[in-house]
Amino acid sequence: MDEDPPRVESATIEDLPALVELVMELFSKSKDFAPDHDVQEKGLQLILEQPSRGRIFVLRNNHRIFGMVNLLFTISTARGGFVILMEDVIIHPDHRGQGYGRMLLQHVVDFAKQKNFKRITLLTDKISEESQEFFVKNGFEYSNMIPMRRIID
Repeated sequence: MDEDPPRVESATIEDLPALVELVMELFSKSKDFAPDHDVQEKGLQLILEQPSRGRIFVLRNNHRIFGMVNLLFTISTARGGFVILMEDVIIHPDHRGQGYGRMLLQHVVDFAKQKNFKRITLLTDKISEESQEFFVKNGFEYSNMIPMRRIID
């Protein structure tokens, strides 16, 4: 059977099980987040059910998802318009180093330009120099801002 060429598509609710698997893989390597199937499923479902909250794009070939990115939409007073918070950028380990991450990011940038977003912001693990280098090579810059958070239970 011939393989379909990989393509970037908008995720649908039917993709939820594969998305949860990818996010669980990502969080298993993070010091800040613990994998929790039900919690990740609920978060992803909230985005998929309401496109005004954001988008999830997937990398797919032969009906199999092997990468994803999660975009959340908000407004920036500093930029005077809508901006994107990009999260959960992951390519399955079997498919890394083949240009798929770059392909996914280019799709995000094209989407942002088409929809007139003013900025894309992301958080990446401080301990992952490889991840930081990847984003810098793809046009992202370090910010003087530092992330802070307060968990609300």
